[in-house]
Amino acid sequence: MLVVDDDHAVQVSLALLLKQAGFDAACADCPREALAQLDATPFDLVLQDMNFSLQTSGEEGLDLLARIKGAHPSLPVLLMTAWGSIALAVRGVKAGAANFFTKPWDNAQLVDLIEATLDLGTPPAASSRTRAALDAKYDFTGIVGEHPKLLKVLETIAQVAATRAPVLVLGESGTGKELIADAIHRNSPRRHAPIVKINMGAITTSLFESEMFGHVRGAFTDARDNRKGHIASADGGTLFLDEIGELNRGDQVKLLRVLQDQRYQPVGASRAEQADVRVISATNRELAELVAAGDFREDLFYRLNLITIRLPPLRERRSDIPLLARHIVAHVADSYGIGPVALAPQALDWLAAQPWPGNIRQLKQTLERTLLLAGKDTLTQADFLATSAVDEGVPGSRLGVDGMTLDQVERVMIEQALRQHAGNISRVAKALGLSRTALYRRLERHGLGDAGADGAA
Repeated sequence: MLVVDDDHAVQVSLALLLKQAGFDAACADCPREALAQLDATPFDLVLQDMNFSLQTSGEEGLDLLARIKGAHPSLPVLLMTAWGSIALAVRGVKAGAANFFTKPWDNAQLVDLIEATLDLGTPPAASSRTRAALDAKYDFTGIVGEHPKLLKVLETIAQVAATRAPVLVLGESGTGKELIADAIHRNSPRRHAPIVKINMGAITTSLFESEMFGHVRGAFTDARDNRKGHIASADGGTLFLDEIGELNRGDQVKLLRVLQDQRYQPVGASRAEQADVRVISATNRELAELVAAGDFREDLFYRLNLITIRLPPLRERRSDIPLLARHIVAHVADSYGIGPVALAPQALDWLAAQPWPGNIRQLKQTLERTLLLAGKDTLTQADFLATSAVDEGVPGSRLGVDGMTLDQVERVMIEQALRQHAGNISRVAKALGLSRTALYRRLERHGLGDAGADGAA
């Protein structure tokens, strides 16, 4: 392992810790020396500081990270930072770092992080890097797509599912974090036990202990019977803590105690109970930044994020949108008892060009609404434009001509005019400010030559 830091004390401390944990360590004082050592010697992991001069912007660290990943793309890098530079560390993780840790560090937690990073850093066989190869070995039901960023997520699931390591799933709202938790559980040795899902933002502080730990009869006014809590219900299985970033600090302490020793005490009980649970948590917030702001406990953060999976937003995997759209339309049509519904090529192009701030959830809502309102067996681009006005009151969700070419906009306008005037070419031409001859040329160019044949006047 290579330790890159201009502070000699940090080098000595980390080298000693690594040696005690059974790892060999080399040290470098600056980016130039680090790159030289990486070119000369194979390393399994790099522990890299973010600052190497009096300037503390971290740009040197980000530049070194980029150069390491450019020359050694499969080499995992752990970034070192202070809590005041959490946002910088998050930028580094998004730029390719495996994870980060803070100075001063907890030795046991850092060794756990290093071991987990090394386990994940082993590149899968080339044959498993296709979706078909992954599906042949693992059950990824419900997760649709073949984009490289999604395949990386699936490969990580495949590597961590068999362990009991806690996993933190990060991603924007609507990206499918719950599907990731389901896939981890379904491909783990715990798959025959339940996965218990809790929305942490929906549990009030007054009910937290009763909901999570359960209670015994007579523990409080309405406790007429013994009640199992979520942790007991997940015994032997998986506990999925959704929206973990919404948990208040008082309840964070109570949860931390359970995660530390897998023991909990029902409300009103005289003794603690043991539970065997694997914890997966998810949030659309940046937990590390919440820690830096004092809103989330640092010790709980490290308990939850031994393995971190970042789900890409839909706009970063646009090539998957046609696959998702077809899958969603087929599912929605079946659920409503409608026959097969197709998507026209221009509609798929339009869908793939949209920003989708609400990600897959927004895509599904748009497809479902259009399918129901259009009432057709083939949905066109015009159908989506006609129904997208429903989104006008939702900030950031308006779907329109964004990403469309001028030809695509023209075709949509002609299709809308043809429908509005029942295919009457004279009226359509007048509405569009064109001569009949000019309209016929455009109908032919857009493949709409037969659209106005019956309604021409």
